[in-house]
Amino acid sequence: MSTHAATASDTPLPAAAGSKPAAAGAGRALGLGLAGLAATAVGFFLTPDTHAFALAYLTGLSFWIAVAIGMLIMVMIHYVLDASWSVALRRQYEHWLAGVKWLALLFVPLLVATWVKPGSIWPWTDLATPLHGGHGTVGDDILYIKKSGFLNPVALTIGTVAFFGLWMLLAARLRAYSFAQDDDGDIKWTRKARIAAAAGLPVMAVTLTLAAIYWMKSLEYHWFSTMYGVWFFADCARAALSVGVLLSLWLYSRGDYKGILNTNHLHSIGQLIFAFTVFWAYISFSQYFLIWNANVPEETFWYNLREISAEGVFNQWGWVGMVLVFGHFLLPFLYLLSYRNKVTHARLRVVVVWILVVILIDLCYNILPAAKDAHGQPQPFLSLNLLWVLTTLVGAGGLCAWAYLRSLPARKLIPIRDPRIDECLTHHD
Repeated sequence: MSTHAATASDTPLPAAAGSKPAAAGAGRALGLGLAGLAATAVGFFLTPDTHAFALAYLTGLSFWIAVAIGMLIMVMIHYVLDASWSVALRRQYEHWLAGVKWLALLFVPLLVATWVKPGSIWPWTDLATPLHGGHGTVGDDILYIKKSGFLNPVALTIGTVAFFGLWMLLAARLRAYSFAQDDDGDIKWTRKARIAAAAGLPVMAVTLTLAAIYWMKSLEYHWFSTMYGVWFFADCARAALSVGVLLSLWLYSRGDYKGILNTNHLHSIGQLIFAFTVFWAYISFSQYFLIWNANVPEETFWYNLREISAEGVFNQWGWVGMVLVFGHFLLPFLYLLSYRNKVTHARLRVVVVWILVVILIDLCYNILPAAKDAHGQPQPFLSLNLLWVLTTLVGAGGLCAWAYLRSLPARKLIPIRDPRIDECLTHHD
């Protein structure tokens, strides 16, 4: 690595994205976010099933948490691998990480509800919650008793606070180091960022796994899966890369990234998305195959509920599963085999939007069936719950976009003094 500031710092590149358009966009994003959250709040008073509503809120919020986690991990991977091609793209991830603290704030109502009305979200937070089938309560359940040291409201609260605290700390450090280098060009900031990233990656591996287990998997705590954290990581990575593509193409269409973003950047990031598409499929298939092959009732029930109704008919969730098989893997896999589809702006934009949609469906598939009807069957996918997923998605997404657009004009558009910036701007030239 070069030991001096990159020569690109003397190149007439835009210092930052236009402040006036960004400021106007930030206002609109905030308004949209607040409107989405207001609609979600109205839904809380209109919906008699508070458990189903809470799961819908958790689903919409988890989508943007996955994006933020993925972006934080991608920044760390960039530093650890000393990548050059992704330097300019990395800055947009750093700007997006300004929204992590707002996601933490939006998670607070779920923790408050856990203490005010135990069992309203996670059934194990109230030991008096009856088990489906009328076989006693959570407090009498031997499987819960064995897991009670981990599954309890105190551990959930402490864990959640620790997860967000560590994510905010790592995001703040990496942003600070990158922005400081813009000012003085000192290579020490790259070294500091690399140390923070090397220490942070194991932390991210542990925290995102525990978060997925606490927030999603434990909704049906009888179920076992050793691949759940890796499944969530795959969704986080694909979501982050897809949102990063949309941000980069948006900046290019405004003129900010012209002369910066080239087809080789898009091809490289398209290859990453393709790789994580295959990775998600490998993890998801392995989880399904191992559970199907073992045929242990304590594991198969999770998929049975998502495939077959009490009458033995293929239910709505079974069709959602088919959407994931073809939409989350096969279609993106075939589409991204093409070089042209990875480098043509319109074509790449289509596939990343599609990927983001199926990631949301994947989260719905993992969370929403935990809301059962009077017969112990999952509530259907096409229900009022889906509306509250979407209003939460708009609300949390609006706040994240607002935080991004506020950060965007305050700093350089790209890390102009990063030691690898010249290599990035001439990627494959």
